[in-house]
Amino acid sequence: MDEKELIQQVKAGSVSEFNLIVKIFEDTIINICYGFLHNREDAEDIAQEVFIEIFFSIKDFRHDSTLKTWIYRIAVNKSLDYQRKLKRKKRIAGFEKLIGLNNLNYNNIPSDYPDPQSSLEYDEKEKILLNAIEKLPESQKVAFHLHKFENISYSEISLIMDVTIPAVESLLHRAKNNLKKTLGQYYHGNL
Repeated sequence: MDEKELIQQVKAGSVSEFNLIVKIFEDTIINICYGFLHNREDAEDIAQEVFIEIFFSIKDFRHDSTLKTWIYRIAVNKSLDYQRKLKRKKRIAGFEKLIGLNNLNYNNIPSDYPDPQSSLEYDEKEKILLNAIEKLPESQKVAFHLHKFENISYSEISLIMDVTIPAVESLLHRAKNNLKKTLGQYYHGNL
């Protein structure tokens, strides 16, 4: 079955065809979300939201891009929205702690980084790299993540981000330069 036929079947209400879309994209979507959120449980939750969005929005899919590109765009946007929400919660929690309002429970905010069961040295390097990536401007972070962690081509990134291919190249170039500066400063200061 080709992509257009699959989409038509889902638009017509075929649950089995929608389940096929989930099966095809589930692991990739979780990986994309994990790349932004650095927490497996959060990534799985956001992936669920992505598939809910797909289920309710597929009727509006216009074939301006491939299904894969459209789904990736939803995953990136949902991940970034969740990140913003977490940052707001953390700022509010910090402010409340600063002024002595500890009534509200924000202790369930997930940590920023995974806890891989490997050496402390690896953990430290991973945290330093992820922290440097998090400090990138949002558009650079998205382009860098999609290209380096998801191995997505420049042309597909341009479709996902709705920018030109030269803009993607520029974003990646600036991201690499920013990371070199940030990581260079760290390693120079810690040698």
